[in-house]
Amino acid sequence: MDQRRRVPRTDAVLAAPELVAAQGRLGRAAVKEAVAAAQRRVRHGELSPDDVVRAAIAALPARAAALRPVINATGVLLHTNLGRAPLSAAAIEAVTAAAGAADVEFDLATGRRARRGRGTLDALARAVPAAEDAHVVNNNAAALVLVATALAGGREIVVSRGELVEIGDGFRIPDLLVSTGARLREVGTTNRTSREDYAAALGPDTGFVLKVHPSNYRIEGFTGSAGVAELAGLGVPVVADLGSGLLRREPLLPDEPDAATALGEGADLVTASGDKLLGGPQAGLLLGRRDLVERCRRHPLARALRVDKLTLAALEATLRGPATPVAEALRADPEELAARAAALAGTLARAGLDARAVPSAAAVGGGGAPGVTLQSAAVSLPVRLAAPLRTGEPPVVGRIEGGRFLLDLRAVPAARDGDVARAVLAAHAAPEEG
Repeated sequence: MDQRRRVPRTDAVLAAPELVAAQGRLGRAAVKEAVAAAQRRVRHGELSPDDVVRAAIAALPARAAALRPVINATGVLLHTNLGRAPLSAAAIEAVTAAAGAADVEFDLATGRRARRGRGTLDALARAVPAAEDAHVVNNNAAALVLVATALAGGREIVVSRGELVEIGDGFRIPDLLVSTGARLREVGTTNRTSREDYAAALGPDTGFVLKVHPSNYRIEGFTGSAGVAELAGLGVPVVADLGSGLLRREPLLPDEPDAATALGEGADLVTASGDKLLGGPQAGLLLGRRDLVERCRRHPLARALRVDKLTLAALEATLRGPATPVAEALRADPEELAARAAALAGTLARAGLDARAVPSAAAVGGGGAPGVTLQSAAVSLPVRLAAPLRTGEPPVVGRIEGGRFLLDLRAVPAARDGDVARAVLAAHAAPEEG
């Protein structure tokens, strides 16, 4: 009999215990699609009818979502294309706990409605005591848009020409601000802007003065700028867009501005990101004067920009919990990194690979600490391993430099070194694509 006439019925295949369990994990549609693909292979004579269940199981995705966990061995701690900050174990646990029904706007003691995200806001207040109040939206660009809309809609925002930055993917600060209905009053020049430049531009239509931290580039040479402390006495609100998300001074990044210092110097509002140096989920933080924060919170746009319970849970756990993976990577001991690289390279070399430990230079990334290099260590491999490592399980992403493929260990937790070694060995054993 023609094997193709023996294609098993779909309902019979779906009833296999392994596929029943998979439907509970991945959904019926995904499992049925894998079964249909296996049945087509039988009809084309590529697969035995007896192997349909096995082939369907092999074709199933590892999880219901298309996003795959990646080992970041690029040497860029906050890699935007890889999701920026990895969450801490405490934040992941908090997200899981909040995934079901949760008291996000409910007071369990009184049985009445409560302020949304009150635990997160309390954690922010404790982290930045200089802030009278706080508000959270879905990213830093949203925080800036909300401030511009609430405080300067139809009015002027005074900003230095040297701070009209592009923040990535073609999005530019001036375009974001103008989209709110505010007008930009540009002052100074690209390389030099003084307090007097700002003062001369103030008038009855001034909504606020904006100080933008150029977090993804540096201007050197004949330069000059007015700091927050100089602008604080101008008689109008000063908004500091810090971007990179430091709440307090970081000794390893002395030139990176932080929220506590900016508020202490007289900023009325500070905006910052949650998923950069803070090491939490994507979020926009708005900190500062109570009356201004309240104006932003009560603006109708705030409803469209609010974050969900999972973000609130992850952010609170990040603020209250132990050191984040970003903080640990930032403060990693270069000697320990070198020792790890040597051990990993040794393991791979003994297995016959062209692997060696080399010094490396890592970066903060994510629009933070431009120009700052972090002493690191990497495992140097043949470039041909880059593609199979990216597509393996787990995917390992490194960087190509000097004709070699480098796996920088700065952003790789030490506990994952074994996973990296196994991934490299599997990539080495995989047949090369012709």
